[in-house]
Amino acid sequence: MERITAFQRADVRVNEFVRSVYNWMCMGLAVTGLMAWYVSNSETILQMVFGNRMVFWVLVIAELGLVFSISGMVNKMSGATATALFILYSALNGVTLSVIFIAFTKASIASAFFICALTFLACSIYGWTTKKDLTSVGNFMFMGLIGIIIASVVNIFMKSPAISFIISYVGVVVFVGLTAYDTQKIKQMAITQPADLDGDVVRKGAIMGALSLYLDFINLFLMLLRIFGGSRD
Repeated sequence: MERITAFQRADVRVNEFVRSVYNWMCMGLAVTGLMAWYVSNSETILQMVFGNRMVFWVLVIAELGLVFSISGMVNKMSGATATALFILYSALNGVTLSVIFIAFTKASIASAFFICALTFLACSIYGWTTKKDLTSVGNFMFMGLIGIIIASVVNIFMKSPAISFIISYVGVVVFVGLTAYDTQKIKQMAITQPADLDGDVVRKGAIMGALSLYLDFINLFLMLLRIFGGSRD
């Protein structure tokens, strides 16, 4: 009976951790979506952000700084600080992504989001249920992500529709793979964490997991929007 109780407690602990990860991910997405919608309806903020290249790039650099800070310094900060930085990053990301409400029709944004949500769900289920070790897949997809970043930077200057087209399709594959890999990694984190682990440490682990899945979702959505999105022009 005691062994069964121990297993039950372990299952409850794993479920609570995973639920916390997905709750924070959804919270981040909600903050991003609401902020993007609000900014897109404010001429003043739009002009301030996109009318001045310096302001825009400062925001982009701030976002990168927050991601690297959370990822690299999470062990040195409290759970509350990690949470606050994650929400701040989600809000800033909403500001810079507000342009999609201007560039694309609402119907195409909704369609891309729906496709993204279903794809993300399928990949998460696969990552959670598969018995195959996805480490090699994750490493390969990470290399693909680096290639996408380099190609995207180069295409800023080349402005080639063909390269942009290729990046979008390759990006879908990369973030589909990363979603499955990150889900499996979060599962392993939940299963292997000690039962007596400090609550603040667990909170930081949940924020890290949420950040990984949030980035997978947002980038997958953007790639799909480029492919299926209908321009307002």
